[in-house]
Amino acid sequence: MASEELAIKLQRRLQAQQSDGVEPVTGNESAEKPPTENASSELSAMLLRRQGINEGSTRPRQAKIFNPYTEFKEFSRKQIKDMEKMFKQYDSGKDGFIDLMELKMMMEKLGAPQTHLGLKQMIKEVDEDFDGRLSYREFLLIFRKAAAGELEEESGLMALARLSEIDVSTEGVLGARDFFEAKVQALAIGSRFEEEIKAEKEERRRLELEKKQRRAAFKELQSAFTP
Repeated sequence: MASEELAIKLQRRLQAQQSDGVEPVTGNESAEKPPTENASSELSAMLLRRQGINEGSTRPRQAKIFNPYTEFKEFSRKQIKDMEKMFKQYDSGKDGFIDLMELKMMMEKLGAPQTHLGLKQMIKEVDEDFDGRLSYREFLLIFRKAAAGELEEESGLMALARLSEIDVSTEGVLGARDFFEAKVQALAIGSRFEEEIKAEKEERRRLELEKKQRRAAFKELQSAFTP
C-alpha cells in the first residue's frame, strides 16, 4: 500500500535525522523539538490517519455541509438560484471552483476586463481558504459585500456584482445603520423566504393533482373500450 511505503520512508528519515546529531531531549534541556522533527511527526500522523481511513479502522472527519439558503438569509431563494446559475455558467472546468482564468473569461464577457493583478486582487478579497480560486460560497460573499456596501465603488468585485444582472438591492440587513430598520427588513426577507417555499409547495400540489386527474381520465377512457 502506498501509504505504508510512505510511513516506512518517513520512519527511516526520522532515524537518519537522529543519527545526524539530533540529541534526545533530557530533563535539563528544552522540551521543544526541532522544527524539522515537529513537521515530520505531523506528516507521520497524517499518513497514519490516512492509512487507517483506507483500512476502515479510522472514521474520516465529517465536512461541514454548506447550505446557502440558511447562511445567506439576506437573499431570496430566487437570488441565490440566479447566483448559482451564474457560478455554474462560468465554472467551465465543472470542478466546483472558479479559478483565475475562468474569472478572467467571466469579467471579459461581462464587459469589465481586468489585469492579471486585478483578477488576483478580486479573488484575494473573498478567498477565505487562501487557495487562489473562488468556491461557490466565496462567490456568494461577493454579492453579500455588494449588498452591504462593503466593496469599493471602482473595484473589480463591484463591477462583477453590478454587471451580473442579479438584483442585490436587499442591502440593509447587513448594511443598515439603524438596528430597528435592519430588524424590520430581516423579518420581511424571512417572510418572503417562507412565501417562496409555500408557493413551491402549492405548485407541486397542483401538478400532483393534475397528474391524478389525467390518470383517472385515462382509466375511465380505457374502461369505456374494455368489453
